[in-house]
Amino acid sequence: MQENREEWGSKVGFILASAGSAIGIGAIWKLPYVAATAGGGAFFLLFLVLTLLVVMPLLIAEFVIGRGSGGDAVQAYKTLAPGTKWNLIGKLGVVGASILFSFYSVVGGWIITYLIKTLTGGIAGENQATLLHDFQVTTANPWISVGATIFFILLNVIVISRGVVSGIEKMSKFMMPALFILFIVLIIRSLTLPGAMEGVAFFLRPDFSHFTAQTVLITLGQAFFSLSVGISVMVTYSSYLNRSTSLPQSAISVSLMNVFVSLLAGLDI
Repeated sequence: MQENREEWGSKVGFILASAGSAIGIGAIWKLPYVAATAGGGAFFLLFLVLTLLVVMPLLIAEFVIGRGSGGDAVQAYKTLAPGTKWNLIGKLGVVGASILFSFYSVVGGWIITYLIKTLTGGIAGENQATLLHDFQVTTANPWISVGATIFFILLNVIVISRGVVSGIEKMSKFMMPALFILFIVLIIRSLTLPGAMEGVAFFLRPDFSHFTAQTVLITLGQAFFSLSVGISVMVTYSSYLNRSTSLPQSAISVSLMNVFVSLLAGLDI
């Protein structure tokens, strides 16, 4: 165990930060369209079952490894299994997380760009065809794309440089509730649009004609991706936990929050 290691300021802070890591493109962007092509409610029911019975126990295992070792993704395995090659799992996790970050940084840059466009009225009143053309032009501009990506990375550097409590936890306590509020506002707006109930039925009505072995495999991959399991992120996060925090309760909270956000994303989109 490393001495003088910073710890999460509260259990709520850890859960929100973990949920913030898990809830992202997988839940908000990918799940709604996958559900629409893989059986709607049938897919979502299978996603819930696999999340709680398969992926959540592995999430608890990563929590145990992280807190038990008190080390980062690589050091955790070296501490618990010295002299073995288990630390390769941590190294692969770091590589995987780095690849994901490169992808997320580009998307984050797009979000910042369109946040500015929205606030300045740059895309107000545009139809779908015009928005598509604007997106193609914007992303093809290297100055905008690279500049926005670098700005997004710098924002992450600033937050992380402030540490676990003053940086990641503090931002998570603000941004996660803000995410839920935005979702509620968007869902209220979405459900008041023409044809909204047909969209909800399409999303939630079970269609077991799509229930195949391929569907199970896709859903399992979605469950892993949505909870950030397998890339040692949760190992690192849990290494900052104190001994009084219940790992099963934390894993249940993170898992259910992820499922709930996935449901909100589907209703919204």
